[in-house]
Amino acid sequence: MTESSIKKLASTLLDAITDKDPVVQEQVCSALCSLGEVRPVETLRTCEEYLRQHDKLAHPYRAAVLRAMERVLSSRASELDKDTASTIILLASSEMTKTKDLVWDWQQAASGVLVAVGRQFISKVMEELLRKLHPGTLPHCAVLHTLASLSVANAFGVVPFLPSVLSSLLPVLGMAKQDTVRVAFCSALQRFSEGALEYLANLDRAPDPTVRKDAFATDIFSAYDVLFHQWLQSREAKLRLAVVEALGPMSHLLPSERLEEQLPKLLPGILALYKKHSETFYLSKSLGQILEAAVSVGSRTLETQLDALLAALHSQICVPVESSSPLVMSNQKEVLRCFTVLACSLPDRLLAFLLPRLDTSNERTRVGTLQVVRHVINSAAAQMEDKKPFILSSMRLPLLDTNSKVKRAVVQVISAMAHHGYLEQPGGEVMIEYIVQQCALPPEQEPEKPGPSSKDPKADSVRAVSVRTLYLVSTTVDRMSHVLWPYLLQFLTPVRFTGALTPLCRSLVHLAQKRQEAGADAFLIQYDAHASLPSPYAVTARLLVVSSSPYLGDGRGVAALRLLSVLHPNIHPLLGQHWETTVPLLLGYLDEHTEETLPQEEWEEKLLMFLRDTLAIVSDNAWICQLSLELCRQLPCYDETPQEKNFLYKCIGTTLGAASSKEVVRKHLQELLETARYQEEAEREGLACCFGICAISHLEDTLAQLEDFVRSEVFRKSIGILNIFKDRSENEVEKVKSALILCYGHVAARAPQELVLAKVESDILRNICQHFNTKDPALKLCLVQSVCMVSRAICSSTQAGSFHFTRKAELVAQMMEFIRAEPPDSLRTPIRKKAMLTCTYLVSVEPALDEQARADVIRGCLHSVMALLPEPEEEDGGCQKSLYLETLHALEGLLTSLLQRNMTPQGLQIMIEHLSPWIKSPRGHERARALGLSALLLRHFLEQLRVSALVPFHNLGLLVGLFSPRCADLWPATRQEAVDCVYSLLYLQLGYEGFSRDYRDDVAERLLSLKDGLVHPDPTILFHTCHSIGQIIAKRLPPDQLISLLLTMFEALGDPEKNCSRAATVMINCLLQERGGVLQEKVPEIVSVLRSKLQEAQGEHVLPAAQHSMYLLATQHCAAVVSSLLGSPLPLDSHTSMLWRALAVEPRLAAQVLGLLLEKMSRDVPFKESRAFLLGRTPDRVATLLPLSATCALFEVLSTPAAGPAVLELYPQLFVALLLRVSCTVGVQLPRNLQAQERRGASPALAARNLEPCSSAVDTLRAVLLRSGSEDVAQRMDLEGGWELLRTSAGHEEGATRLARAMAEHAGPRLPLVLKTLACTHSSAYENQRVTTTAFLAELLNSNVANDLMLLDSLLESLVARQKDTCASVRRLVLRGLANLASGCPDKVRAHGPQLLTAMIGGLDDGDSPHSPVALEAMLGLARLVHLVEAWDLRSGLLHVAIRIRPFFDSEKMEFRTASIRLFGHLNQVCHGDCEDVFLDQVVGGLAPLLLHLQDPQAAVASACRFALRMCGPNLACEDLSAAFQKHLQEGRALHFGEFLNTTCKHLMHHFPDLLGRLLTTCLFYFKSSWEDVRAAAPLFTGEQHPLPRPQAAQQPCLMPPLHRVPGAARGAQAAAAGGPGSAHFGAPDPAEGPGPRGADQGC
Repeated sequence: MTESSIKKLASTLLDAITDKDPVVQEQVCSALCSLGEVRPVETLRTCEEYLRQHDKLAHPYRAAVLRAMERVLSSRASELDKDTASTIILLASSEMTKTKDLVWDWQQAASGVLVAVGRQFISKVMEELLRKLHPGTLPHCAVLHTLASLSVANAFGVVPFLPSVLSSLLPVLGMAKQDTVRVAFCSALQRFSEGALEYLANLDRAPDPTVRKDAFATDIFSAYDVLFHQWLQSREAKLRLAVVEALGPMSHLLPSERLEEQLPKLLPGILALYKKHSETFYLSKSLGQILEAAVSVGSRTLETQLDALLAALHSQICVPVESSSPLVMSNQKEVLRCFTVLACSLPDRLLAFLLPRLDTSNERTRVGTLQVVRHVINSAAAQMEDKKPFILSSMRLPLLDTNSKVKRAVVQVISAMAHHGYLEQPGGEVMIEYIVQQCALPPEQEPEKPGPSSKDPKADSVRAVSVRTLYLVSTTVDRMSHVLWPYLLQFLTPVRFTGALTPLCRSLVHLAQKRQEAGADAFLIQYDAHASLPSPYAVTARLLVVSSSPYLGDGRGVAALRLLSVLHPNIHPLLGQHWETTVPLLLGYLDEHTEETLPQEEWEEKLLMFLRDTLAIVSDNAWICQLSLELCRQLPCYDETPQEKNFLYKCIGTTLGAASSKEVVRKHLQELLETARYQEEAEREGLACCFGICAISHLEDTLAQLEDFVRSEVFRKSIGILNIFKDRSENEVEKVKSALILCYGHVAARAPQELVLAKVESDILRNICQHFNTKDPALKLCLVQSVCMVSRAICSSTQAGSFHFTRKAELVAQMMEFIRAEPPDSLRTPIRKKAMLTCTYLVSVEPALDEQARADVIRGCLHSVMALLPEPEEEDGGCQKSLYLETLHALEGLLTSLLQRNMTPQGLQIMIEHLSPWIKSPRGHERARALGLSALLLRHFLEQLRVSALVPFHNLGLLVGLFSPRCADLWPATRQEAVDCVYSLLYLQLGYEGFSRDYRDDVAERLLSLKDGLVHPDPTILFHTCHSIGQIIAKRLPPDQLISLLLTMFEALGDPEKNCSRAATVMINCLLQERGGVLQEKVPEIVSVLRSKLQEAQGEHVLPAAQHSMYLLATQHCAAVVSSLLGSPLPLDSHTSMLWRALAVEPRLAAQVLGLLLEKMSRDVPFKESRAFLLGRTPDRVATLLPLSATCALFEVLSTPAAGPAVLELYPQLFVALLLRVSCTVGVQLPRNLQAQERRGASPALAARNLEPCSSAVDTLRAVLLRSGSEDVAQRMDLEGGWELLRTSAGHEEGATRLARAMAEHAGPRLPLVLKTLACTHSSAYENQRVTTTAFLAELLNSNVANDLMLLDSLLESLVARQKDTCASVRRLVLRGLANLASGCPDKVRAHGPQLLTAMIGGLDDGDSPHSPVALEAMLGLARLVHLVEAWDLRSGLLHVAIRIRPFFDSEKMEFRTASIRLFGHLNQVCHGDCEDVFLDQVVGGLAPLLLHLQDPQAAVASACRFALRMCGPNLACEDLSAAFQKHLQEGRALHFGEFLNTTCKHLMHHFPDLLGRLLTTCLFYFKSSWEDVRAAAPLFTGEQHPLPRPQAAQQPCLMPPLHRVPGAARGAQAAAAGGPGSAHFGAPDPAEGPGPRGADQGC
């Protein structure tokens, strides 16, 4: 960077220094300093210019800039040139004195800049500062502070200027009135004095070596006079401390005589301040300087002041350090410095003061005194040389103090004594023993509070200090070597020094190595001269035993072994070479482990091997016997350390095993049996181990000694003594028995294999088995453990193959009893572990167990472990967890051993079947254990697999189906184990297929890479991994195993663990997708199982997955799936319904399914007729199941929105088939079994639908309409009640009509294809189907859609083809349809007129019944058509029609009367007066019936007569008559029949006199009419035609009362009396019609 860029950058940073954020300010300062490190001059100049230019910058920001400059100058001041330095000095001086007020932060920063520059440019700085000192004027406080700091920072540069400075300052001392100014003067004088002393002490390096103390003495004394006599009396504590702090260094510069003169006042003055100030560090420091000055001038005043000085100083040293500030520590150092000064000048008086205070019981006094003594021993060694015995004797009472602080102080004093030869004096051994005692302190008794300067609370404990002291004294103080060696050896064996073994051994190793270096004579111990030393046997035994717990006591195992190795010349001369090789190996083994990782049994075995080798090398029976004796003697020493005592027993057994004297062996064994503490478990175990190890070499003697002990008086006496204490005798006896049983077990385990088999049953088990009937847990455990060892010994024998173990079954049964007796949910003892280990060994011994026994063993052992609660997680659960793991390993070994006896697929399956309930357990920990065991068994099976011929692994699918769903278990460990199981199974299959064991399959290996995905808790990742696993299984599973795998996985759908159930669904679908093509023959079984599992499964995920399974299966075997599902019982349950709906999720499949269902629905007859038991009853129609099931299935498929495209594709077929289904199920009943279910009510799982055949078909037809987009048709039918009509026999025809009407209105475009499909139905064997389709087609002609869609011809053709149908209803509907052309396509009627008329006229002649509905429909149709056909076409058949309908005028059926009369009217209307004579004759012939039926009791008939008469009028060519008809017969107008009849008759007589006879004859027929009103009208009409003579006709038009005024009954009687030819022609009136209106109030 250029100078300008540096300046610009620095200026930018300086501008940012005014930021309000302190963090930003600090960062700016740091950046300036970093810049200054690179370019100091430019940076400093920029800062100087910035401050000069920004004069009004606030002082906090100016101080920040100055501090940055100081930091740069502190490291780069040497790079400044003089001009820059001068500029900076002037700036700092100006900043420092700019204000007279005290702004400490700002002024201190400027002062710091001057001090930093002063290190290089002291002259310029001093010149500037001296200019600030004006005679007679108090200097600025900052100037004084700067001068003081410079005196310390650059003493050699400042001291030459001191005379000038002092000459300027001293005259104005008296002017200083403010305490702050006085404090500044005191600080300056202190620093001036310190600088001068430093200068005088280093004259050889000083610029002016001629400077002497006298140059400052006068000025300093003048200042001293003011400070001591005036300022020290101030009430301000801060000022007094400043004065005292200055007096210390000033005292060294005072003239000698002046100092001697001032001491009597100065020392009391200083001591008096101790009571006024709590922080006494500065007082003690100054006092120490004054004492040094006094001693340096040989002052005698000290002797007179000594008592006061010692008392004050001693009270200061006794201040507790822990409760004070760090200044107290510094104060103690200064106080001790004072004691050092006094000890060098007045040692006798000092000790006379200190040592008596050691006898006090006050802790602070004793601790403080001990600190002073230690300090004096170290700092005044020459003066204390002749005082050593005196000082040693004074330590007697402190050695007895139990206070930890006192102990620590004593240890420190002893350490100092060791360095200065005190311990070589008589009584020094006591001090050494004291140190060792403190090293043996247990850790729990160490102090809780750490020292103030210690980070580790234990670092300053008594034990830690003592350990360090002992080691340092042993290794660094050469003069102590002859004192400590071999004296320290006597502390190895006593129990009370056990805690000090590690430091003792370390010190002894160092001392021994020194002695070895000095020579063999110096190293060899003279035991005769040191009677108190332990023997070599005792040392060997002690060090070897404590090494068994190598990490206790700060690693005493390493220390003990090293000491043992070093001591080998003093133990036995032959051991050197071997121990030098072996011990390093043992030490290396310990270095490889920690206390947590060290395998204790393995370590102990190494030590025992070390002992065996040692004994073998020594090979001296006397030496070995002496060592065994010493080992036995040390047994009581380890009563508090069971583990070490246990190892000691092993050492005894090893030593006895090496002894050749059988008497010694038996004697020691007997003593061990008699003296053992049987109540201690570890001791019982140790005793047994001892006997077992001894039996390696002395089997016969060991067994004999055990037998002798059992028979001996000692054993019986022990039992007898124990029996005295009734409350505990049984327990104690059991413990003795436990020990003996363990002894037998260990003897069997360790005895030579070639000898043990002969002794097992005769000597060992005979004494063990007699104790099986016990309830004592300890004895039970010992029994199990001993039997386990015996079994292991049998198995490990080379003769085990030929050994027939007769007690095997008994022992196995007994072990199972022990296991079953354990609590099932908790693991408290290792009994079950040991029992299972025993069974493991016993399984492999002959004879083999039978199948039932094997199964009992497996079940019992599994239940004993699997049902345990999860492993504890508490702090104290470590042992429990370890026991659980060991028990689990024992179970694993047992199962593996059992499997090994039957290494076949069947044997493997048997094992897995036992594990299966636990694999499916609802408790996670049980599943995890079961899967772990399964994985282990499968791995073992795979490792041991030997296939000699290619055979099928027949249960592969079952096993894979059991394990694979567990890949999604909630427990991650279970998921991992499940994958391992599947992995092993796939490789087992490959093995059975002939692949070698080292073959690696790429597909199967992918399972291992998928295990990571199972760790992830995300369900998406988890189930995706399960799908991948399913793909792998699908690729490697043989086809014949696929169905068993699927069936097993279907079982997993009901798994209580939802994740596993989901995984099963994922894998099922994966398998179906990958391998479903080979399952065609198994589809019915799969569908059946799937349905049953759906009913059992509770998870909401199962149904969607099952639907997908069904979909996948159907895509490959649609027909089989449909057939299988159709076999589901009716009514369909909700699950089956959902399975049907699953087949509609994909349009192509849905179309295929719909097609199959249509085919199934039409394949069988829709119903079967069954005769009733009672004769003459009509047969019942019962629905057949297949079409009914297909209909219900169709409804479910159609209920799925996804089926829409398929429905559109098959719309015509669906519509027609279902319409036909509806028609042929009207009135059809359910089978009896389904009727019973309907009555009982469907279960909650069944779909809420009506199972009645017709209703189900109607619902399905409606579903077709809804799913095809014809919602309007369905809604129209809903509004009009069409669906309900379709369901009933009475309304079915109308329902079909309304359906056709709705279709024509809302679904016209779909009709062509529908009609095309319907075309073939006219020949249906079922009459109902023909009726329904005809009604549907007939109604279509009622709409113009037939013409719009060009369907007219086809519709007419279809209807005409049905004219000859055997069913009258069909023929009737044909006529209705043809007639509907009048309303649907009226413009097309003319074109088809002849055809239509022919059909209608033919209908009039249909059947033999007088009331044929076909004839009625023909009349109704003709009435609609006659107006639209060509007149010519009508005229040819007009007469025939008129003649044919005439009989219907008097029909008993109202509908026929109405239709025929109204048709007659329409025929007249069509003629419009232009009718032929023959028809006119019919008109005249029908006139009388029409007039009479005006009184018909049915209003419809009367209305028709009105219409017909109005239409006949024009054809009669009589305007008067026609006008009368028009006037009186209008619709809605009341008719006065008498008047109308009178008028009509007048016109008839007037215009048609020739017709009267004919009319009269016709009327006579109605005299006996069954209708009362008609019967009454006939005489009236007759009377009107033949009136009585009327003499005065004009005046009296009616001479006799008119007949119509006679009541109806009378008229009927008169008519009956008169008789008539037509009366017999009429029958009784139809009761449904009623008598009708009579018109009794009418007249002429």
